[in-house]
Amino acid sequence: MADAFDAVFGQPQVRDFLRAAVSGDKVSHAYLLVGPAGSNKTAAAYALAQSVLCEHGTGCGECDECRRVMARTHPDVHFYAPEGAMGYLVEQVRSIVADVSLAPIRAKRKVYILDRVDLLGVQAANAFLKTLEEPPTGVLIILLGRTQESVLSTIVSRCQVIPFRTIPAAEAAGLVSQNTGATRERAAWALQACDGSVSKAVAFLKSGECMELRRNVLGTLAALRLSDDWDIVQAASSMVVQAKAPLDEVRSQQARDLEDASEFLERAAVRQIEQRNKRLITAKSNELLHQTTAIIRGWLRDVLVMCAGAPEVVVNSDALDAIADAAANTDAARVAAALEAVRRYDEAISYNVSPETCIDAMLLDMRHTLYDASGSHAGRD
Repeated sequence: MADAFDAVFGQPQVRDFLRAAVSGDKVSHAYLLVGPAGSNKTAAAYALAQSVLCEHGTGCGECDECRRVMARTHPDVHFYAPEGAMGYLVEQVRSIVADVSLAPIRAKRKVYILDRVDLLGVQAANAFLKTLEEPPTGVLIILLGRTQESVLSTIVSRCQVIPFRTIPAAEAAGLVSQNTGATRERAAWALQACDGSVSKAVAFLKSGECMELRRNVLGTLAALRLSDDWDIVQAASSMVVQAKAPLDEVRSQQARDLEDASEFLERAAVRQIEQRNKRLITAKSNELLHQTTAIIRGWLRDVLVMCAGAPEVVVNSDALDAIADAAANTDAARVAAALEAVRRYDEAISYNVSPETCIDAMLLDMRHTLYDASGSHAGRD
Protein backbone atom coordinates (compact mmCIF):
# COMPACT_ATOMS: atom_id res chain seq x y z
CA MET A 1 0.00 0.00 0.00
CA ALA A 2 1.32 3.43 -0.98
CA ASP A 3 2.35 5.80 1.80
CA ALA A 4 4.25 9.05 2.31
CA PHE A 5 7.64 7.34 2.20
CA ASP A 6 7.18 6.29 -1.43
CA ALA A 7 8.29 9.85 -2.31
CA VAL A 8 11.71 9.32 -0.68
CA PHE A 9 13.38 8.23 -3.92
CA GLY A 10 16.68 6.38 -3.97
CA GLN A 11 16.85 5.69 -0.21
CA PRO A 12 15.32 2.22 0.37
CA GLN A 13 17.00 1.66 3.74
CA VAL A 14 15.81 5.03 5.04
CA ARG A 15 12.27 4.30 3.85
CA ASP A 16 12.21 0.93 5.59
CA PHE A 17 13.64 2.34 8.81
CA LEU A 18 11.18 5.24 9.04
CA ARG A 19 8.20 3.06 8.08
CA ALA A 20 9.09 0.64 10.85
CA ALA A 21 9.43 3.49 13.38
CA VAL A 22 5.99 4.87 12.48
CA SER A 23 4.19 1.51 12.31
CA GLY A 24 5.78 0.36 15.57
CA ASP A 25 5.02 3.66 17.33
CA LYS A 26 8.75 4.13 17.98
CA VAL A 27 9.24 7.58 16.47
CA SER A 28 12.01 9.42 18.34
CA HIS A 29 11.65 13.02 19.51
CA ALA A 30 14.63 14.15 17.41
CA TYR A 31 16.30 12.93 14.22
CA LEU A 32 19.40 14.10 12.38
CA LEU A 33 19.29 13.24 8.66
CA VAL A 34 22.75 13.49 7.12
CA GLY A 35 23.73 13.16 3.49
CA PRO A 36 24.84 15.11 0.41
CA ALA A 37 22.71 17.68 -1.37
CA GLY A 38 20.18 15.93 -3.59
CA SER A 39 19.86 12.83 -1.42
CA ASN A 40 16.21 13.62 -0.59
CA LYS A 41 16.58 14.43 3.09
CA THR A 42 13.92 17.14 2.90
CA ALA A 43 11.49 14.76 1.19
CA ALA A 44 12.09 12.23 3.97
CA ALA A 45 11.54 14.87 6.66
CA TYR A 46 8.18 15.86 5.19
CA ALA A 47 7.22 12.22 4.68
CA LEU A 48 7.87 11.56 8.37
CA ALA A 49 5.91 14.69 9.31
CA GLN A 50 3.02 13.55 7.14
CA SER A 51 3.03 10.09 8.69
CA VAL A 52 2.94 11.30 12.30
CA LEU A 53 0.23 13.90 11.60
CA CYS A 54 -1.89 11.64 9.36
CA GLU A 55 -5.42 11.05 10.66
CA HIS A 56 -4.93 7.33 10.04
CA GLY A 57 -1.32 7.16 11.25
CA THR A 58 -0.04 5.88 7.91
CA GLY A 59 0.75 8.92 5.78
CA CYS A 60 -2.18 7.93 3.57
CA GLY A 61 -2.03 11.00 1.34
CA GLU A 62 -5.82 11.26 1.31
CA CYS A 63 -6.81 12.86 4.63
CA ASP A 64 -6.84 16.61 5.20
CA GLU A 65 -3.72 16.52 7.40
CA CYS A 66 -1.75 14.64 4.74
CA ARG A 67 -2.86 16.94 1.96
CA ARG A 68 -1.79 20.01 3.91
CA VAL A 69 1.64 18.55 4.70
CA MET A 70 2.11 17.51 1.06
CA ALA A 71 1.19 21.05 -0.07
CA ARG A 72 3.59 22.51 2.53
CA THR A 73 0.70 24.48 4.07
CA HIS A 74 0.16 22.64 7.35
CA PRO A 75 0.34 25.18 10.22
CA ASP A 76 1.92 22.65 12.57
CA VAL A 77 4.84 21.71 10.27
CA HIS A 78 7.56 24.36 10.45
CA PHE A 79 10.56 24.55 8.11
CA TYR A 80 13.59 26.73 8.89
CA ALA A 81 16.79 27.57 7.04
CA PRO A 82 19.72 29.72 8.25
CA GLU A 83 18.91 33.43 8.14
CA GLY A 84 22.42 34.75 8.75
CA ALA A 85 25.27 35.15 6.27
CA MET A 86 27.28 32.60 8.25
CA GLY A 87 24.44 30.37 9.44
CA TYR A 88 21.71 30.36 12.07
CA LEU A 89 21.35 33.49 14.20
CA VAL A 90 20.99 33.17 17.96
CA GLU A 91 17.82 35.30 17.77
CA GLN A 92 16.43 32.98 15.10
CA VAL A 93 16.99 29.90 17.27
CA ARG A 94 15.46 31.59 20.31
CA SER A 95 12.39 32.36 18.20
CA ILE A 96 12.16 28.67 17.24
CA VAL A 97 12.48 27.62 20.88
CA ALA A 98 9.69 30.02 21.86
CA ASP A 99 7.47 28.65 19.10
CA VAL A 100 8.07 25.05 20.20
CA SER A 101 6.48 25.82 23.55
CA LEU A 102 3.18 26.85 21.93
CA ALA A 103 0.30 24.42 21.46
CA PRO A 104 -0.42 22.95 18.00
CA ILE A 105 -2.82 24.92 15.85
CA ARG A 106 -4.84 22.06 14.32
CA ALA A 107 -3.05 18.71 14.75
CA LYS A 108 -2.19 16.69 17.86
CA ARG A 109 1.54 17.07 17.18
CA LYS A 110 3.99 19.65 15.84
CA VAL A 111 6.99 19.05 13.58
CA TYR A 112 10.04 21.30 13.22
CA ILE A 113 12.39 20.77 10.27
CA LEU A 114 15.70 22.66 10.42
CA ASP A 115 17.80 22.60 7.26
CA ARG A 116 21.61 22.90 7.15
CA VAL A 117 22.25 22.39 10.84
CA ASP A 118 25.91 22.06 9.89
CA LEU A 119 25.59 25.89 9.88
CA LEU A 120 24.36 25.94 13.47
CA GLY A 121 27.18 27.56 15.46
CA VAL A 122 28.06 27.07 19.12
CA GLN A 123 26.09 30.04 20.48
CA ALA A 124 22.99 29.31 18.45
CA ALA A 125 23.23 25.60 19.30
CA ASN A 126 23.50 26.37 23.03
CA ALA A 127 20.18 28.20 22.81
CA PHE A 128 18.63 25.07 21.31
CA LEU A 129 20.14 22.18 23.29
CA LYS A 130 17.61 21.94 26.12
CA THR A 131 14.68 22.03 23.71
CA LEU A 132 16.34 19.43 21.48
CA GLU A 133 17.00 17.11 24.41
CA GLU A 134 13.57 17.42 26.02
CA PRO A 135 11.02 18.98 23.67
CA PRO A 136 7.42 19.31 24.87
CA THR A 137 5.19 16.26 24.45
CA GLY A 138 4.01 15.88 20.88
CA VAL A 139 6.90 17.81 19.30
CA LEU A 140 9.08 16.13 16.69
CA ILE A 141 12.33 17.82 15.64
CA ILE A 142 14.03 16.81 12.37
CA LEU A 143 17.45 18.25 11.60
CA LEU A 144 19.11 18.11 8.17
CA GLY A 145 22.87 18.29 7.61
CA ARG A 146 25.48 17.45 4.99
CA THR A 147 27.69 15.20 7.14
CA GLN A 148 27.59 14.01 10.74
CA GLU A 149 31.12 15.34 11.28
CA SER A 150 30.10 18.86 10.24
CA VAL A 151 27.37 19.04 12.90
CA LEU A 152 28.29 19.97 16.48
CA SER A 153 28.72 16.91 18.68
CA THR A 154 26.33 18.38 21.26
CA ILE A 155 23.62 18.34 18.59
CA VAL A 156 24.48 14.88 17.25
CA SER A 157 24.40 13.29 20.70
CA ARG A 158 20.81 14.41 21.25
CA CYS A 159 19.44 12.94 18.01
CA GLN A 160 18.93 9.62 16.30
CA VAL A 161 21.19 9.86 13.24
CA ILE A 162 19.97 8.56 9.86
CA PRO A 163 22.57 8.50 7.06
CA PHE A 164 21.54 9.07 3.43
CA ARG A 165 23.55 7.69 0.55
CA THR A 166 24.68 9.53 -2.57
CA ILE A 167 22.39 8.50 -5.42
CA PRO A 168 24.46 7.69 -8.55
CA ALA A 169 23.62 9.91 -11.53
CA ALA A 170 22.40 7.03 -13.72
CA GLU A 171 20.15 5.71 -10.96
CA ALA A 172 18.81 9.20 -10.26
CA ALA A 173 17.93 9.71 -13.93
CA GLY A 174 16.20 6.34 -13.97
CA LEU A 175 14.13 7.24 -10.90
CA VAL A 176 13.09 10.56 -12.42
CA SER A 177 12.14 8.87 -15.70
CA GLN A 178 10.21 6.18 -13.86
CA ASN A 179 8.18 8.70 -11.88
CA THR A 180 7.46 11.16 -14.72
CA GLY A 181 7.57 9.16 -17.94
CA ALA A 182 10.21 11.58 -19.23
CA THR A 183 13.18 10.50 -21.33
CA ARG A 184 16.58 10.06 -19.68
CA GLU A 185 17.70 13.21 -21.49
CA ARG A 186 14.93 15.33 -19.97
CA ALA A 187 15.51 13.70 -16.59
CA ALA A 188 19.15 14.80 -16.77
CA TRP A 189 18.06 18.40 -17.51
CA ALA A 190 15.77 18.42 -14.48
CA LEU A 191 18.36 16.85 -12.16
CA GLN A 192 20.87 19.49 -13.23
CA ALA A 193 18.36 22.27 -12.52
CA CYS A 194 17.62 20.77 -9.08
CA ASP A 195 21.22 20.07 -8.00
CA GLY A 196 20.68 16.32 -8.23
CA SER A 197 17.56 16.07 -6.06
CA VAL A 198 15.32 13.35 -7.48
CA SER A 199 12.14 14.55 -5.76
CA LYS A 200 12.67 18.14 -6.89
CA ALA A 201 13.52 17.01 -10.43
CA VAL A 202 10.25 15.07 -10.59
CA ALA A 203 8.34 18.19 -9.53
CA PHE A 204 10.35 20.31 -11.98
CA LEU A 205 9.39 18.17 -14.97
CA LYS A 206 5.73 18.20 -13.95
CA SER A 207 5.70 22.01 -13.81
CA GLY A 208 5.10 23.77 -17.11
CA GLU A 209 6.27 27.02 -15.49
CA CYS A 210 9.62 25.51 -14.50
CA MET A 211 10.22 24.07 -17.96
CA GLU A 212 9.37 27.46 -19.51
CA LEU A 213 11.85 29.09 -17.12
CA ARG A 214 14.54 26.70 -18.35
CA ARG A 215 13.80 27.58 -21.97
CA ASN A 216 14.01 31.29 -21.15
CA VAL A 217 17.31 30.92 -19.27
CA LEU A 218 18.90 28.87 -22.06
CA GLY A 219 17.69 31.39 -24.64
CA THR A 220 19.21 34.24 -22.65
CA LEU A 221 22.53 32.40 -22.38
CA ALA A 222 22.54 31.65 -26.10
CA ALA A 223 22.17 35.38 -26.86
CA LEU A 224 24.51 36.58 -24.10
CA ARG A 225 27.60 37.15 -26.27
CA LEU A 226 25.73 39.59 -28.53
CA SER A 227 23.56 41.19 -25.85
CA ASP A 228 23.99 44.78 -24.72
CA ASP A 229 23.48 45.95 -21.14
CA TRP A 230 19.79 46.78 -21.64
CA ASP A 231 19.12 43.33 -23.13
CA ILE A 232 20.64 41.80 -20.03
CA VAL A 233 18.65 43.95 -17.60
CA GLN A 234 15.43 42.98 -19.39
CA ALA A 235 16.40 39.30 -19.48
CA ALA A 236 17.21 39.31 -15.76
CA SER A 237 13.85 40.90 -14.96
CA SER A 238 12.06 38.27 -17.05
CA MET A 239 13.92 35.45 -15.30
CA VAL A 240 13.01 36.71 -11.85
CA VAL A 241 9.34 37.12 -12.82
CA GLN A 242 9.26 33.59 -14.24
CA ALA A 243 11.10 32.11 -11.26
CA LYS A 244 8.49 33.60 -8.93
CA ALA A 245 5.45 32.64 -11.02
CA PRO A 246 4.84 29.28 -9.24
CA LEU A 247 4.56 31.22 -5.97
CA ASP A 248 1.24 32.72 -7.06
CA GLU A 249 -0.58 29.44 -6.50
CA VAL A 250 1.18 28.95 -3.16
CA ARG A 251 0.03 32.40 -2.02
CA SER A 252 -3.52 31.74 -3.20
CA GLN A 253 -3.65 28.46 -1.27
CA GLN A 254 -2.22 30.15 1.81
CA ALA A 255 -4.88 32.87 1.61
CA ARG A 256 -7.65 30.27 1.33
CA ASP A 257 -6.28 28.29 4.27
CA LEU A 258 -5.87 31.41 6.39
CA GLU A 259 -9.42 32.53 5.64
CA ASP A 260 -10.76 29.14 6.72
CA ALA A 261 -8.62 29.07 9.86
CA SER A 262 -9.28 32.63 10.99
CA GLU A 263 -12.92 31.78 11.68
CA PHE A 264 -12.11 29.49 14.60
CA LEU A 265 -8.54 30.33 15.69
CA GLU A 266 -7.39 32.91 18.18
CA ARG A 267 -5.53 35.93 16.88
CA ALA A 268 -2.18 34.63 18.18
CA ALA A 269 -2.63 31.38 16.23
CA VAL A 270 -3.50 33.32 13.07
CA ARG A 271 -0.28 35.32 13.50
CA GLN A 272 1.65 32.05 13.77
CA ILE A 273 0.20 30.92 10.46
CA GLU A 274 1.00 34.26 8.83
CA GLN A 275 4.61 34.07 10.02
CA ARG A 276 4.94 30.47 8.84
CA ASN A 277 3.49 31.45 5.45
CA LYS A 278 6.07 34.21 5.07
CA ARG A 279 8.89 31.76 5.84
CA LEU A 280 7.46 29.28 3.36
CA ILE A 281 7.26 31.89 0.58
CA THR A 282 10.84 33.00 1.27
CA ALA A 283 12.13 29.43 1.20
CA LYS A 284 10.20 28.56 -1.97
CA SER A 285 11.33 31.78 -3.67
CA ASN A 286 14.96 31.02 -2.86
CA GLU A 287 14.54 27.46 -4.15
CA LEU A 288 13.20 28.69 -7.50
CA LEU A 289 15.97 31.29 -7.83
CA HIS A 290 18.58 28.65 -7.00
CA GLN A 291 17.10 26.50 -9.77
CA THR A 292 17.69 29.42 -12.13
CA THR A 293 21.36 29.66 -11.16
CA ALA A 294 21.65 25.85 -11.29
CA ILE A 295 20.47 25.90 -14.93
CA ILE A 296 23.11 28.56 -15.65
CA ARG A 297 25.84 26.52 -13.93
CA GLY A 298 24.81 23.46 -15.91
CA TRP A 299 25.06 25.40 -19.19
CA LEU A 300 28.52 26.66 -18.21
CA ARG A 301 29.67 23.12 -17.39
CA ASP A 302 28.48 22.06 -20.83
CA VAL A 303 30.49 24.89 -22.40
CA LEU A 304 33.48 23.71 -20.37
CA VAL A 305 33.26 20.12 -21.65
CA MET A 306 32.77 21.47 -25.18
CA CYS A 307 35.98 23.48 -24.75
CA ALA A 308 37.62 20.19 -23.77
CA GLY A 309 36.37 18.57 -26.99
CA ALA A 310 33.82 16.24 -25.37
CA PRO A 311 30.41 17.14 -26.89
CA GLU A 312 29.10 13.65 -26.12
CA VAL A 313 28.85 14.46 -22.41
CA VAL A 314 26.89 17.70 -22.84
CA VAL A 315 23.73 17.50 -20.69
CA ASN A 316 21.72 20.29 -22.31
CA SER A 317 21.76 18.60 -25.70
CA ASP A 318 18.81 20.68 -26.90
CA ALA A 319 21.11 23.75 -26.63
CA LEU A 320 24.10 22.14 -28.32
CA ASP A 321 24.50 24.76 -31.08
CA ALA A 322 24.53 27.66 -28.62
CA ILE A 323 26.94 25.80 -26.33
CA ALA A 324 29.27 25.13 -29.27
CA ASP A 325 29.11 28.81 -30.26
CA ALA A 326 30.00 29.90 -26.71
CA ALA A 327 32.89 27.43 -26.55
CA ALA A 328 34.24 28.74 -29.84
CA ASN A 329 34.36 32.29 -28.45
CA THR A 330 35.87 31.67 -25.02
CA ASP A 331 38.20 29.19 -23.29
CA ALA A 332 38.19 26.80 -20.34
CA ALA A 333 39.88 29.21 -17.91
CA ARG A 334 37.27 31.90 -18.51
CA VAL A 335 34.40 29.41 -18.21
CA ALA A 336 35.81 28.23 -14.87
CA ALA A 337 35.99 31.86 -13.70
CA ALA A 338 32.37 32.40 -14.78
CA LEU A 339 31.30 29.31 -12.83
CA GLU A 340 32.95 30.68 -9.70
CA ALA A 341 31.19 34.03 -10.21
CA VAL A 342 27.80 32.31 -10.52
CA ARG A 343 28.51 30.40 -7.30
CA ARG A 344 29.10 33.71 -5.49
CA TYR A 345 25.86 35.22 -6.80
CA ASP A 346 24.00 32.05 -5.82
CA GLU A 347 25.25 32.51 -2.25
CA ALA A 348 24.17 36.15 -2.31
CA ILE A 349 20.60 35.11 -3.15
CA SER A 350 20.61 32.96 0.00
CA TYR A 351 21.48 36.02 2.06
CA ASN A 352 18.42 37.98 0.88
CA VAL A 353 20.20 40.22 -1.61
CA SER A 354 17.71 41.55 -4.19
CA PRO A 355 17.15 38.78 -6.79
CA GLU A 356 16.87 41.31 -9.63
CA THR A 357 20.19 42.88 -8.63
CA CYS A 358 21.87 39.48 -8.33
CA ILE A 359 20.64 38.08 -11.64
CA ASP A 360 21.43 41.08 -13.83
CA ALA A 361 24.83 41.60 -12.15
CA MET A 362 25.56 37.89 -12.63
CA LEU A 363 24.70 37.98 -16.35
CA LEU A 364 26.77 41.13 -16.91
CA ASP A 365 29.67 39.52 -15.05
CA MET A 366 29.31 36.33 -17.12
CA ARG A 367 29.33 38.23 -20.41
CA HIS A 368 32.47 40.11 -19.43
CA THR A 369 34.23 37.05 -18.03
CA LEU A 370 33.41 34.76 -20.94
CA TYR A 371 33.78 37.07 -23.90
CA ASP A 372 35.17 40.57 -23.31
CA ALA A 373 38.69 39.38 -22.45
CA SER A 374 39.04 37.91 -25.93
CA GLY A 375 37.49 40.86 -27.69
CA SER A 376 34.75 38.61 -29.05
CA HIS A 377 31.89 40.55 -27.38
CA ALA A 378 29.97 42.32 -30.10
CA GLY A 379 27.36 44.20 -28.13
CA ARG A 380 25.22 46.80 -29.88
CA ASP A 381 25.28 50.56 -29.23
